[in-house]
Amino acid sequence: MAGFIADPDTYIDGPPHERFDALRATKPVTWVEMDDEPGYWAVLRHADVVHVAKHSEIFSATEGGVVVENLDPVALETMRDMLLAMDPPRHTAYRKPVAPEFKARVIAELDGRVREVVRGIFDHADQSGPDVEFVHDVCAHLPSQILGEIMGLPAEDWPAIHAMAERNSGSQDPDVSDGQERGSASIEMAMYAMHFATGRRASGPQGDLTDVLLGEEFDGHLMTDIDFARFFVQLVTAGNDTTRTMLSSGTLALLDHPDQLAALRADPSGIPRAVEEILRWANPLHYFRRTAMIDTELGGQAISAGDKVAMIYTAANRDPAVFEHPHQFDTTRDPNPHLSFGIATHFCLGVHLARLEGRVFFEEMLRRWPSIERTGEPTRQRSNLNNSLKSLPVHLSC
Repeated sequence: MAGFIADPDTYIDGPPHERFDALRATKPVTWVEMDDEPGYWAVLRHADVVHVAKHSEIFSATEGGVVVENLDPVALETMRDMLLAMDPPRHTAYRKPVAPEFKARVIAELDGRVREVVRGIFDHADQSGPDVEFVHDVCAHLPSQILGEIMGLPAEDWPAIHAMAERNSGSQDPDVSDGQERGSASIEMAMYAMHFATGRRASGPQGDLTDVLLGEEFDGHLMTDIDFARFFVQLVTAGNDTTRTMLSSGTLALLDHPDQLAALRADPSGIPRAVEEILRWANPLHYFRRTAMIDTELGGQAISAGDKVAMIYTAANRDPAVFEHPHQFDTTRDPNPHLSFGIATHFCLGVHLARLEGRVFFEEMLRRWPSIERTGEPTRQRSNLNNSLKSLPVHLSC
């Protein structure tokens, strides 16, 4: 009935907000047909998405994984060992040892380093410009370098790791996946991580996040190289993809709303709030899946045990019951309870790092370039999961 929601082609020209609006008003928990496998319930209202996220005992991330496509048994077992697909209490046990590394006060100490990295990226753009492809020539470098430094990865490996992460998250787009089978980039990244872990055990601690992952107990045991590889794939893929999307989609949103861009140039203190609006307006992920563990009801709709349930953040972030004028991009919006970082158990581990990277990036961008102009149409990734730009051609004027 609403198969367009599952079709990756739907999102090539941008999210179907008008169609989401119509369904949210009439059938907020709606059935989505899929080709060659059972469909799923798409949850479109903000309150219902919050309900699903807060009740992991009813809606499991582990049972069927977090994507709407059913995975083969080996891929599903691999996903179940990633933090994003763990249910409590296992999720709590795996998150607890690493959570202190991502606390606000710890991440705040990175401000100077993030700013230095951003300025270096912009220096390179100036040397290469003035016409650049902003997604990959500029935005992609920040998360690659910061995650690389946090984990102690060799700098010469950062480009290859980023390429693997992008192929891993972009498997539905032939331009991104480069014709490789789904899961091949994940395997390649896991093999890299296992080799890296082996080398780190031999060389000894270096005072970074890798030391924490290899040295702390998770759910009562130390990580094996395979455990580390699975954590690595999730952390690096998510950190690269979502931050690149936040920066590039945020830049596009500001260019498309020059009055608000001008206001931020005049008063950069509004940038943290603008980052939150960017995340609401262009949430990096369209959805995450859960699986119903029991017969239940949601939004007046009966849901059977075993049914797939997808929390559609793209629809929830434009719910008029929560956001006044939801289709207006408003960098002064406050409050802004968007769901782009998730909520409850699976609230994003890297939230403070993402906010720091976004704030510093836009502060430095507005300081560096008094004029930024689009020189062509942006292109979007073919994906029902990732709300990403593939390209954004711009002209930078100093």
